[in-house]
Amino acid sequence: MDIRKVKKLIDLVDASGIAEIEIHEGEESVRISRYPPPGSFSSMAAPAPMAPPVAAPSAAPAPAPSATAAESSAEDQLPPGYVVASPMVGTFYGAPAPGAKPFVTPGQQVAEGDTLCIIEAMKMLNQIEADVGGKVVSILVEDGHPVEYGQPLVIIDTAGA
Repeated sequence: MDIRKVKKLIDLVDASGIAEIEIHEGEESVRISRYPPPGSFSSMAAPAPMAPPVAAPSAAPAPAPSATAAESSAEDQLPPGYVVASPMVGTFYGAPAPGAKPFVTPGQQVAEGDTLCIIEAMKMLNQIEADVGGKVVSILVEDGHPVEYGQPLVIIDTAGA
């Protein structure tokens, strides 16, 4: 299901005042609810414990430079080109379904707006589209692996457009 359709559905639910809607389109379905399901409050509180580790490196300056050095050296090792970074935390999927043909492969030409991958976050599948056209140089994440916000996912050579 197209992410734009999902966003429109969210807006409609918000404007209409209904509490919940579920739509089935072929094999795909989406459920939008104003209220979290019962018992999910513990999962909503999960991000709070993650905040202290971000503050922890500032309390312990010794690990922070090594982590920063590791991140900068990893970025230095990226192939040249336009970096498509993850807009959210979630799970990376390079194909629409297990065993299906991947959205893109290295060496493939892509146009602006082409789907590169899916990031699953909170049971929502979010299509990540190319910001630029060009040739896919590298896919940096393996299928089914977790990704962080801002993590490089795909490198596109814009000169190959």
